[in-house]
Amino acid sequence: MPTRVTRPRRSCLSVPGSSPKMLGKASGLPADEVFMDLEDSVAPLAKEEARGNVIQALKEGDWTGKTRVVRINGVYTSWCYRDVIEIVENAGEFLDCVMIPKVEYPSDVQFVANLLRMIEDTTGLDKRIGLEVQIETATGLKNIHDIAHASDRTETLIFGPADMSASLGLPTVTAGLPLPGYPGDHWHWVLSTINVAARDAGLQSIDGPYLVIKDLDGFREMSMRSRALGFDGKWALHPGQIDVLNEVFTPTQDEYDKAEAMLEAYAHATDVERRGAVMFGNEMIDEASRKMAEQLALRGQAAGMQRVKSLDDFTKAAE
Repeated sequence: MPTRVTRPRRSCLSVPGSSPKMLGKASGLPADEVFMDLEDSVAPLAKEEARGNVIQALKEGDWTGKTRVVRINGVYTSWCYRDVIEIVENAGEFLDCVMIPKVEYPSDVQFVANLLRMIEDTTGLDKRIGLEVQIETATGLKNIHDIAHASDRTETLIFGPADMSASLGLPTVTAGLPLPGYPGDHWHWVLSTINVAARDAGLQSIDGPYLVIKDLDGFREMSMRSRALGFDGKWALHPGQIDVLNEVFTPTQDEYDKAEAMLEAYAHATDVERRGAVMFGNEMIDEASRKMAEQLALRGQAAGMQRVKSLDDFTKAAE
């Protein structure tokens, strides 16, 4: 498995490339990632002008600490190749990733990856731009494992609920909400499949949008479901959703402290005492426990958390 780039992506804010006003405000918002959209949120007649807006925003905004992404139009449209060429040739040094929507085959990813390679080589760009891949159709879901391994530039797999709803023929016109008449979460299998494919390829998994932007309670509930399934983050369509995501996808202080303490205890057990299992408070922990703790610790570190409780605190609490 290739070594992949991992970035904080608890909250991924979508900003229409056709709105200079929204692009100008985005850099000051607390989202981990901002992706400037040239696809569905931009009308066909505004797409070429939107490229210029995005280039200007990338160059002039203070994006310190943020993952900077541009969502291009899909590879089956007439806009895709010019999106990549114009954005990367003019603002590639300010860009972290290109997001590809509606990916259905590995060749879709490879096309954009090869185009990026040629632009980087030609312009002498001294950085390697990553890829974010959206799974939004039945065909993309069927081919997801090959898609996930299509390029070592890929950093994330992203669920697109609106187009997926249309592709699967679901009886709804509002994506991201629970579906009346289904006894449970109708997206459970799809989300799990995306997460499995992402983890198999060493990628991050990101949930898509919740369109009822004023329903923060419902948004929180759906965010907690995707976090429970192992996802790293979720889209925000409105600034008001960002704080919810940053809270939901960040470990609590107790979770983070416990994870760090477990890693410390297990390292001492294996490296000093040469034991493969050890008591941690009232729990028996082993290598599998270490892997779970490591995931939580890494998420906390990415969120800038600092440890408060020591290993002794957990030992004493169990006595």
